[in-house]
Amino acid sequence: MPDPDFELYDNVGRDADQITAARYGIATDRDLLRWAKRDAEPFLAEHPLPDTPLPSPDLTPYHNALAAAETPAQASAVTQHLLDAVEPVLQAVSDYLLTAARWRGQHRGAEPQSPPKMLMAAASRSLDALALAHRADLAILRTVYDPSPAPKARADAPADTTSTLPPAPPHLPPPGPAPGQ
Repeated sequence: MPDPDFELYDNVGRDADQITAARYGIATDRDLLRWAKRDAEPFLAEHPLPDTPLPSPDLTPYHNALAAAETPAQASAVTQHLLDAVEPVLQAVSDYLLTAARWRGQHRGAEPQSPPKMLMAAASRSLDALALAHRADLAILRTVYDPSPAPKARADAPADTTSTLPPAPPHLPPPGPAPGQ
């Protein structure tokens, strides 16, 4: 007899968000966004926002220059130019997220995993991409221009390092006939 709580095809056509929402009796993410959009229509009529996404930057010159780069210095120059070019945009996005986190003082006394704190973390992490890329670029340059020095030989190390045998233990009697012979 089939389990009455499980029907083989009851989730056909549903995505993971819909299945989870139905299981826990909560609204889907799309439901929440749809309801917020509906309730914000009068506000957006008074404060119109652009309907199109922000223009995407043309990265073709950067890709072409990187493809033509033959040295780490040249690749670094391209990377640093790109990071400098996108920094103002990422800074503006970070500033907006921080403003959203602070909206009406909701961040004051908020728990670490609360939405205002998550927005503040997102603001910080949006700039982390620049810092991480910059550190990676510097690490590449360090291997070229300032490599780690080779390890120095220890003063007590034997001169012949080609032997695979361990060094002789100290204080061995000199080779020769055994005592009493």
